[in-house]
Amino acid sequence: MPPPPALEIRGLVKTYGEATVVDHLDLDVAPGAVTALLGPNGAGKTTTIECCEGLRSPDGGSVRILGLDPVRDARELRPRVGVMLQDGGLPGSARAHDVLAHVSKMYARPRDVAGLAERLGIDTFARTQVRRLSGGQRQRLALACAVVGRPDLVILDEPSAGMDPQSRRAVWDLVRELRADGATLLLTTHLMDEAADLADHVVVMDHGKVIAAGTPDELTSVEGDSVVSIEARGPLDPTSLRGYLHRLAPGDWAVHHVEGHRYTVTGAVNPRSLAAIGTWAAEHGVLLTSISLGRRTLEDVFLDLTGRSLR
Repeated sequence: MPPPPALEIRGLVKTYGEATVVDHLDLDVAPGAVTALLGPNGAGKTTTIECCEGLRSPDGGSVRILGLDPVRDARELRPRVGVMLQDGGLPGSARAHDVLAHVSKMYARPRDVAGLAERLGIDTFARTQVRRLSGGQRQRLALACAVVGRPDLVILDEPSAGMDPQSRRAVWDLVRELRADGATLLLTTHLMDEAADLADHVVVMDHGKVIAAGTPDELTSVEGDSVVSIEARGPLDPTSLRGYLHRLAPGDWAVHHVEGHRYTVTGAVNPRSLAAIGTWAAEHGVLLTSISLGRRTLEDVFLDLTGRSLR
């Protein structure tokens, strides 16, 4: 029999006025794993996280963290849950090292502060006031504060936002280490490569509901489908190309504009359909400068599920 979820959400509802931000959401976070919660801006991710943290009261449904209620059992949960908020919630006038040292003293067996500070590069700005830190530096400090107490569950809201590539890699390595040590992690991110690289399980939500869930491989593996990446010398008509492919080989074809003169074609790609793309381009006077075959990425899936229009 599988162990109970480390985080269990059932029928969660949160409204602001007439707007329903979280709409009867069900979500399980498996113990000892990394779960990535994805969604476009306004999907309800942060509100869901805040309800889990006890920062907001749900208007309906229930949340259980490690079997406990995040509001009623807050005192018991506090030493067992580490939280990293988007805005950090850190005191602006305090020095970075002093903040981390103070937080560590709230726990019975904290991680080594000096080692954690060195690992996340906090020692390079240890004596700087929080208000004077860059966005990426504040993120690293907030992450250190979230994990210094060796929590059973770590909730990370956009953990690598504003970080340079070196800092991001250090964060990813720490997340992997926490999972290897048995911690459960729930993270939100807009970085699809971050979710694909770190997550054991991915949940996509939009308009306050879960619209897809599975492992990264399950979400990106559609039997028989591949992605052709095309770059042209000039613009092309996706509708015309899709119609041409559909006439040649009826099926679920999709042609999307990526940026500039780059496009993707998704469907049951085979040698004949690849040749058809070249034939269509020749017939329509479109010069293809590159064409390559690959698999669907998590970003492809995300855009297919949530759309490509700006929110």
